[in-house]
Amino acid sequence: MAMNPMAQFEVKPLVSLHIGGYDVSFTNQALWMFIVAGAASLFFYAAATRKSLVPSRMQSMAELSYEFVSDMIHSAAGEAGLQFFPLIFTIFTFVLFSNVLGLIPGSFTVTSHIAVTFALAAVVVLTVIVTGFLKHGIGFLKLFVPKAPIYLLFLLVPIEIVSFLTRPVSLSVRLFANMLAGHTMLKVFAAFVIALGATLVTPKPWFAPLAIAPMFLIVAITALEILVALLQAYVFAILTCIYLNEALHLHEHH
Repeated sequence: MAMNPMAQFEVKPLVSLHIGGYDVSFTNQALWMFIVAGAASLFFYAAATRKSLVPSRMQSMAELSYEFVSDMIHSAAGEAGLQFFPLIFTIFTFVLFSNVLGLIPGSFTVTSHIAVTFALAAVVVLTVIVTGFLKHGIGFLKLFVPKAPIYLLFLLVPIEIVSFLTRPVSLSVRLFANMLAGHTMLKVFAAFVIALGATLVTPKPWFAPLAIAPMFLIVAITALEILVALLQAYVFAILTCIYLNEALHLHEHH
């Protein structure tokens, strides 16, 4: 089971609990979501309570992340988008910490499960819909009517509606698939290293040095996965900003 690259994604109950016929057990996935939330909270709390004229590395990282998300929202959604800073910053931080902590051996990557990523995407899209109707009323439906000749609207309006409705799927699958593929690849190459290294105690020990190749690949893939973890958090956040910009300004800033 340890050599199975998909075993790392298995959700296991830690505390079995059933209420009204429903399984509401506390799982390893729930545990790691608490760990992610706790780690992020402790990081920003420690950074905020250790203020100094010459900022420490932790304070600098916290300030840079704050400014990074603020600038991203301002550039993608304008001044009006800054009202959603708490939501976007929370999503960005949760996805980032989930991705990075998931690279620790023996950990659990919560963003490798589409149930988690779809829930985040659903929150984003519901926020967009509610914001759009609160700001524009029924005029929010103009979002699905692009500027085009009337005879093309019969084709374009359904396409716009379908495109909008598939946003939660595309947003969640993008993050889920990248995390799933990267961690699976790491596990596969790790199995190669173990299998080739084990040949030292077999009648054919000359295969053992071949373990060096997949080991170097693991290092390279891990570096790539760190980059992907950062990039996917950014992509999720910037798409959230873009969707909110549409709800705030409709076609004005397209």
